[in-house]
Amino acid sequence: MSYLEGCYLYNKYLHRNVIFKDTRNLPQKIFTRADSPNPEKLWDWMNLIRSDGVESLAIPHNTNISGGVAFSLDNYNGGPIDEAYSKNRTLNEPLVEITQVKGTSETHPLLSKNDEWAAFEVKTGVDQEKNISNLRGSYVRDAYLKGLFLEERGLTNPYKFGLIGSSDSHVGGPSDSEEVFFSKVGLLDGTAELRGSIPFNRFYGTFLKLLRPNTIVEVDGKNYLAASERLIHFSASGLAGVWAEENTREAIYEAFRRKETFATSGPRIKVRFFAGYDLENSSLNDLSLIQDAYANNIPMGGTLIIDQNKNPTFLVWALADTLGTPLQRTQIIKGWLEGGEHKEKVFDVACSDGLSVDQETHRCPENKAWVDLSNCSINADSGEREMKVFWKDPEFKDNQDAFYYSRVLENPVCRWSTWDSIRAGEKPRSDIPVTIQERAWSSPIWLKKIK
Repeated sequence: MSYLEGCYLYNKYLHRNVIFKDTRNLPQKIFTRADSPNPEKLWDWMNLIRSDGVESLAIPHNTNISGGVAFSLDNYNGGPIDEAYSKNRTLNEPLVEITQVKGTSETHPLLSKNDEWAAFEVKTGVDQEKNISNLRGSYVRDAYLKGLFLEERGLTNPYKFGLIGSSDSHVGGPSDSEEVFFSKVGLLDGTAELRGSIPFNRFYGTFLKLLRPNTIVEVDGKNYLAASERLIHFSASGLAGVWAEENTREAIYEAFRRKETFATSGPRIKVRFFAGYDLENSSLNDLSLIQDAYANNIPMGGTLIIDQNKNPTFLVWALADTLGTPLQRTQIIKGWLEGGEHKEKVFDVACSDGLSVDQETHRCPENKAWVDLSNCSINADSGEREMKVFWKDPEFKDNQDAFYYSRVLENPVCRWSTWDSIRAGEKPRSDIPVTIQERAWSSPIWLKKIK
């Protein structure tokens, strides 16, 4: 694996990891930022070594601080995306990282105003996030919509990618647990005081505030290190999930290629996602359900050609982390174009605790899960260990291209910063969420009409 180190475009993060299929067949020289900060040059290099039998793919890091250029309608030099660009990106970048320590890039409340869960770990502490022009082109759902727009204009869709999560830790191991989050960058955030989750030493904090006021910020009448105002927004995230035939590098690489991947924000949630016209002949209790789903339907990462006048069936099957928090709800997010405008909608498709989806709002009732903020304990009698459901889009149109992906939410738990505060006998900061809902995201399935 090589790392396209520090690839910035006007201070906009465009890092990528390059994964090689076979470690026995590697190039003599690795492409780095010293060669070029332009991702298109990286793809050209990957094509060149591929012609010599060296197979690889690139995975962009979490794109939420890309300043809008990660998923632009323009190429690196500002010209419009053309067919050559689209094909080159599609070949070399089948996956994108949706979550990691520096946050989550599924979507943003300013982009998805009707998604009540869009604010999950999106604050970064970076000034550019305050400008919506930096948000468009930095988030995955927006990219999927842009891809439909480009495809409608006759281009190959360059944003038809699957999803993974990663840690991006700089300390030699993942810090993806809320309860035991310990660091991303070692000496800079190795204690709760340095992370900004508890007040800085009362005596020295007051002294520094007088002597060097820019080093201290005041929240709730308490002093916190100003240097921690970026670190407090780091996330305990994430993990990559892959559905592969076997646990080998070759099989996992092929699963990457076909985008049969999913991401979690840290817990070991498992999710399967299929769509097709044969699932309606199956039962959720069939022992051969997954075998039949593979035989006659499309798994996550694939494209289903719309059968005229026939609404396909989706299957979502989610399993909670065996050592983690129960699941609260399963959702399917849909995106499409209508009258030239981007459209998206969140559908709850399965509810925990025997609750039913409201057919008008497409939402589950609250399952009354709670968190005790005195010790971060949760109630053990709500939520599910497994959720499995068939679903048909109640607003399906057979002349409309669209994408669908699944999002699975756990019951709420304490955020890592709340755990820090409780251990120190401090009250959690009021400007940081005290609880979060960990989650998993499947790669999409695209529905495409016959032209």
